[in-house]
Amino acid sequence: MPGPIEVITIAFPGSRFNGAVLPELARLVADNTINIVDGLFVTVEADGTRTLVEIDDTELSDELGQLADLFDEVAELLSDEDIDELTAGLAPGDSAVVLTIEHTWATRFQEAVIESGGVLVSSFRVPADVVDDVLAALNEG
Repeated sequence: MPGPIEVITIAFPGSRFNGAVLPELARLVADNTINIVDGLFVTVEADGTRTLVEIDDTELSDELGQLADLFDEVAELLSDEDIDELTAGLAPGDSAVVLTIEHTWATRFQEAVIESGGVLVSSFRVPADVVDDVLAALNEG
């Protein structure tokens, strides 16, 4: 049974992707914390046109090629409409990496919930900036 799937978009204003995130992604994959199941690189041209490159494409830069090496399998889960929505906030000259990841760390917990007769009722992520704002407000009070 696969773990929960999440789609993350990491923007690089001014298209300054340099691959510095790759060692941490490699560690997460090696530790079986996540499994990267799909990914693409998006560049927004000066005229607003979006160029999409699938990460498993054989004609990649060194950094993107290293990212492709982290993929266990490629499952194209995102539609063109999804990609448009995920990259809508990019400005001309920006780029982004869109990754679909499986949270493999949660697989055993998920199985334990099912075996215990439990049913997941709700799951959501609280963005870090919201947590920071709440903690700051609590510290002021």
